[in-house]
Amino acid sequence: MKALIIDDERLARKELTSLLKEHREIEVIGEAANIDEAVELIEEKNPDLLFLDIQMPGGTGFDLLEQLDRVPKVIFITAYDEFALKAFEVNALDYLLKPVQSDRLSDAINKLSMEPSDSEETVSVESQEKKLGLNDQVFVKDGDKCWFVSLSNIRLFESDGNYIKVYFDGNRPMIHKSLNALDQKLDPRSFFRASRKHIVNLSWVENIEPWFNGGLMVRLKGGDKVEVSRRQAAKFKEMMSL
Repeated sequence: MKALIIDDERLARKELTSLLKEHREIEVIGEAANIDEAVELIEEKNPDLLFLDIQMPGGTGFDLLEQLDRVPKVIFITAYDEFALKAFEVNALDYLLKPVQSDRLSDAINKLSMEPSDSEETVSVESQEKKLGLNDQVFVKDGDKCWFVSLSNIRLFESDGNYIKVYFDGNRPMIHKSLNALDQKLDPRSFFRASRKHIVNLSWVENIEPWFNGGLMVRLKGGDKVEVSRRQAAKFKEMMSL
């Protein structure tokens, strides 16, 4: 597993690199000391894992994650226990307190073996010009709440002004992004632009009914209903083999 270490403290990076030598399954392929360096390095190296500091000059680790379309697995590194506990409300892989202890590092790395492999999805993504597919993970931040969410768990995206409402589990956080921009990044084999306001996850479609003016009404698992515009109905029927 290829990893990057992102921390503004040189000694902290050096110490973690030394500890990781005991874990042959982890290959450190680069380091970054700030957000700008990290974004460039992530785009260049396409790592599987980030060891990410939370508080850095010029921004936080969360600010970095918000700039990424596809988020690698993340193990946070922090000097502030209470900050980490408040922030990682759902699906954080792990966080390590500074100074990093070898036993806690081992515990965090062991969790990686429980995560699903992305190898097959990586091939698929590359062939689809790096479109985001169901096995990709995204970072969602709404106020003080943060989530790491697999796209397979997101059933619906809904435009709301300059924001998008993201539907997963019982959550509906808002992110500052346009639906058009998001539509360009998602794999069209898995996500469908139902209308000007909605993108649906096709794997969540449970029932389809004819609707007014040649449109369709789609019911998703869990009960959400989305109207497919007349313009998109023919394409939707073709994709769903109706």
